[in-house]
Amino acid sequence: MAKMLKITLVKSTIGRPEDQKKTARALGLSKLNSVVTKCDTPDIRGQVNKLRHLVEVLEYET
Repeated sequence: MAKMLKITLVKSTIGRPEDQKKTARALGLSKLNSVVTKCDTPDIRGQVNKLRHLVEVLEYET
């Protein structure tokens, strides 16, 4: 079974540094409360860690 992450943008990227905005866009998070599902990999974990104050993460297995 693969581990998956459900990532929700719960705070706006307005007023945040450009690198955080680009990271959110790279994850597919464009609008407030947008949700994406990604595989749990070290690179995705790194991106989520950079946005930990802006997102909520739910781990689950498929």
